[in-house]
Parts: sequence; structure tokens; C-alpha cells
Amino acid sequence: MDYRRSLERSSLSRKRREGASTFTMQGREWDLLPGVFAPADSPSTATALGLLGLAGSAAAARGSLLEIGCGTGLIAVSGAVAGCERVVASDINPAAVENAQLNAGRHGVAHKVRTVHSDLFDGLDPDERFDTVFWSSNYVMAPESYRYQHMHERAYVDAGYAAHRRFLAEAWRRTTPNGSVLLHFSTRGDLMALMGIAYECGRALRILRTVPVQEGEHLVQHMLLEVVERRRPGGRADAVPAQAGRRG
Repeated sequence: MDYRRSLERSSLSRKRREGASTFTMQGREWDLLPGVFAPADSPSTATALGLLGLAGSAAAARGSLLEIGCGTGLIAVSGAVAGCERVVASDINPAAVENAQLNAGRHGVAHKVRTVHSDLFDGLDPDERFDTVFWSSNYVMAPESYRYQHMHERAYVDAGYAAHRRFLAEAWRRTTPNGSVLLHFSTRGDLMALMGIAYECGRALRILRTVPVQEGEHLVQHMLLEVVERRRPGGRADAVPAQAGRRG
């Protein structure tokens, strides 16, 4: 998928949502601030909810959740509503952090959801760990040389997969001993490139589930990936470089 089409989608969505507004998803109304990724303008958020088992009124969840790139906070708040005891909603976009906080209050889970302005994991408490670390990623790769023209574009493309590389290298440090690192990806992204980056980071990708979504003229496969330790032949896990740190 040509990254320029994704940038066009970002521009169109931004113009369409210039004023503060609301939207409806999952039978609930949500606040949407200007400059924040609009879930109603893309199938990715609704698809991510389904992949995580958070779609529908009967959804149930438990434990602690860190959502990277929370946007409006829809997934983070849905996790809290479904039963997660502790949720951190993180985003590099300050408007998204404010937006997620508004929606946590709107749906009565502000006591369980903490919002953090952070570039991936940089703004988090270094000792904080989670049962689930999740990112519904900006899976379309832009050239490494691309310079973002607006914060909103970061929700649509990742220049050189720099953010994906950091996520694959660092996310495991943020899990509890039996925690999991989950990534929402799609065939609009470059799965082979992602697998190569995972290999370089001492990680591997396990496909947990997939769902086909018709996006215009394209049938796109969305997938929930688990990021795990890369195994050597014989089943032994590759050692993680010492400088990468230890899981707490």
C-alpha cells in the first residue's frame, strides 16, 4: 500500500474533523478532539476491539493493560469497562492524551485509566509493568527520510518502521513475568519487513488471529500478533543482549 494514500486519508480525516465533536462506536458515544485519529474514519479501531475480544456488551477483561497510541482512548476505556483493574493510555500526541482522559471520565472509569503523554515507553514509570502491552500500530511504512507534516500523520504511517523497531525491542521490558505483548497489524503494512526487524531484536511474531476487512477495493487481512522470544533450532530461546536490560 502506497504510504501517500495513507497520508491523504490523514489529511481528509483532519479536515472532516476540524471542530470538536462526538462519534458513536460499540453502542457508546465518544468525545473526539481536533487533531486526534478518528476511529469512525477507519476500520482499524473497531477491528482491534474485535481481535482483543473487547467488542460487544458481553466483553470481559482482567489484569492490567498498557495501550500504546491510545488516540481517543476507545480501546483503553473499553478494556477498563470490560474489567481491567488498571489501564494506562499512552500517546505521543498531547491532544490524544486529553481526549482519552475525557472519554475515561465520560464512561465512568477515570479511577482506573491513567493517561500519559509519551513517545512509546519514554514517559512511563521505569518500574511499571503490565499484564498486557498492546499497540494498534500505524502499520503503513513511509520512507525513512519522511518528515511528518502534522502530528495526526503519525497515526497513519511509520517512517522507516522506526517506532515498530523500538516497540519490538522495548515492549517486553514492560510486562509482568507472565505478561504478553500484542500488536495489531495488517497486510497494508510490510509483514516481512516487520518479521526481519523482530529477528534483529531477538523477537519473533506469532499470529494469534486474523480477520479480513474490505477496505474500498482491497480485502485487507488484519491480524493480532504476539511478540515472543525468538527460538533457536531445538527450541532454545535466543539470548537477549545484556544492554537490552532485564524483564522486571
